[in-house]
Amino acid sequence: MRADRLLSLLLLLQNRGRLTASELAAELEVSVRTVHRDIEALGAAGVPVRADRGRAGGYRLMDGYRTRLTGLTDAQAGSLFLAGAPGPARELGLGADLAAAQLKLQAALPAELAARGRRLQERFHLDAPAWFRDADPVPHLAQIAQAVWDQRVLHARYRRWSGEERPGRALHPLGLVLKGGIWYLVAGAGGERVRSYRVARFLAVDTGTESFERPSGFDLAAYWQESTRRLEDAFHQETARLLLSPRGRRLLPMQFGAAGVRALADAEPADPADPDGWVVVHLPVESRSVAVGDLLRLGTEAEVLGPPGLRRALADTVAALADRYG
Repeated sequence: MRADRLLSLLLLLQNRGRLTASELAAELEVSVRTVHRDIEALGAAGVPVRADRGRAGGYRLMDGYRTRLTGLTDAQAGSLFLAGAPGPARELGLGADLAAAQLKLQAALPAELAARGRRLQERFHLDAPAWFRDADPVPHLAQIAQAVWDQRVLHARYRRWSGEERPGRALHPLGLVLKGGIWYLVAGAGGERVRSYRVARFLAVDTGTESFERPSGFDLAAYWQESTRRLEDAFHQETARLLLSPRGRRLLPMQFGAAGVRALADAEPADPADPDGWVVVHLPVESRSVAVGDLLRLGTEAEVLGPPGLRRALADTVAALADRYG
């Protein structure tokens, strides 16, 4: 138990730099006195821990000192962050590095922990792509990822979702995001605002020799969350009022994802005397034409009560289908 705590203390100092005894005690959930004893034990074991006095003081490792795990290279160490996603690691060109890192890590672990790691691999698997959809071909992903890492300007030709080809332009690649099995590049372009590009739509890329400065304070996760929210707001153009059967309630999350789940959370019984029967929900939908196609997938398990324009559009489509099929 103490050996685990000493290793945690060492890694805290290595990863975070100078920390006070109180900060270390809070992280390790021990007393300050225990921290002082553990620091002495590390020193006795040859770990160069320095104590800086004063208001800005604390404990830190001697400059340049790092503990390493059986010779992990930088690429192998970085690939460990993708240990739960071997498919994306291969697409990024890190498949071999990840395999080598895992072998080195297993060799460094005590037998019991190594066996536990193997059991985890046998029992848990992450499959990122969505059902019934082939993964995007991403022949340029590894080169784009290298440009992101090196902060190199990327000269690229891109095809819009409409099929229109954009002329070559210089991008400042800031990060990569894997969403539902689809890779996106987040990048700036000169003085334009940061945008997202689907990696599969890049027709050609060339990494330039010039570097660029990342925007001060840019947070990839925060940008993606806000970008996703803006995209959902732009797509959801009106709110449909639906009458759903019990089976329709089960189908709604399957067809509409998170929007369907949120709609069901506020569902109201159509008949208060029958709370387990049909319910009324309010569901944000996209453009009229897209909404009609999406709602038809619910079949007879749903009825659109409003808005009137959406109900008429759905009725017209159903009438046309009835006429076509006689």
